[in-house]
Amino acid sequence: MKNKKQLTIVLLLPLICFITCKNKEADSEATAYQIKGDTVYVSGNNILASKIKLSDVEIESHSKEVITAGTVQPIPTQFAYIAPPFSGRIIKSYIKLGQTIKANTPLFEIISPDFTATQKDFFQARSSRELAQKELKRKKDLIKNGVGSQKELEEALSALQIAEKEYENSYAALLVYQINPENMVLGQSLTVRSPISGYIIENNIVTGQYIKDDSEPIAIVADLSQVWITAQVKEKDIRFIHEGDNIEMHMSAYPEKIISGKVFHIEEAVDEATRSIKVLSICENKEQLLKIGMYCTIHFLHKASDFIHIPETALLQGEKDSYIYTEIAANTYLRTPVEVEALKNGKAVISKGLDAGSKIISEGGYYLK
Repeated sequence: MKNKKQLTIVLLLPLICFITCKNKEADSEATAYQIKGDTVYVSGNNILASKIKLSDVEIESHSKEVITAGTVQPIPTQFAYIAPPFSGRIIKSYIKLGQTIKANTPLFEIISPDFTATQKDFFQARSSRELAQKELKRKKDLIKNGVGSQKELEEALSALQIAEKEYENSYAALLVYQINPENMVLGQSLTVRSPISGYIIENNIVTGQYIKDDSEPIAIVADLSQVWITAQVKEKDIRFIHEGDNIEMHMSAYPEKIISGKVFHIEEAVDEATRSIKVLSICENKEQLLKIGMYCTIHFLHKASDFIHIPETALLQGEKDSYIYTEIAANTYLRTPVEVEALKNGKAVISKGLDAGSKIISEGGYYLK
């Protein structure tokens, strides 16, 4: 029995020593600093004081960022849906998918009764003009020989003016289809040409196919050397975005690549459902990396200005705000709420709460909580 009591005492002694040491350590830390309101007083020459590191705040240039999602869209003036101007049958195709073409390149040929009727209108208008010119000349000769009347001359002149107008209209109608009417042969097929330079990104042209003039486009030509990036920016952030501002894009397809661009246009109306504003940016796409419909994350970069930068290790998080400790006297620190603009490269960008020239606790502030 006596041996059991001795064994129990031997086992309890280390535990008692451990608890006693912990209590002494806690008492030591408690006396190492005192908190009065937002001010912390640290006793000098103790272990806690050696764990605290101080540094001066830094002033560096920073561009305020607004981050949102966006999609890649073609520029309308560089994107063309190709549809037949008349109902008819395709007799020849000149293109293939992915082909690079220039403006006015032939795409396909079509035979159309409607186009033939347009040709007839032109030839009839040209014939009527020639007859009206001859009639006017004849009336002038009669007047010159004293056997014609002024009224007949005026009627011939009026008829010629009408014929000239009809000819001009029929001539212009054919020019729309990039045809030289003077070299046209009645009944020839219509060659449909590309209105822009670019790439064939869709080709549904089938030789022998009969298509109607109201059918869906059968080809798409797009110049994607530049593209639009469409983004919706929240109403509260639109004040930070201006036409000409720089943007940076991050895409899941190219995680290590940053693509640059510029804000091109800011819509005048707010989407009432989302309380956001449409912003168009333009990006170079010479390498054809950006595909229509791709999603991306856009960083709108406001004009750079000077901001206070502090180490992230200085930043502490309270229940309601972020804060740091600023030195107001030797071993005396003030709990100072701050507004954080961004966290970047191990530093916190401070927009409010700190002044230039302040000295802060850059490491060890969490010991003072």
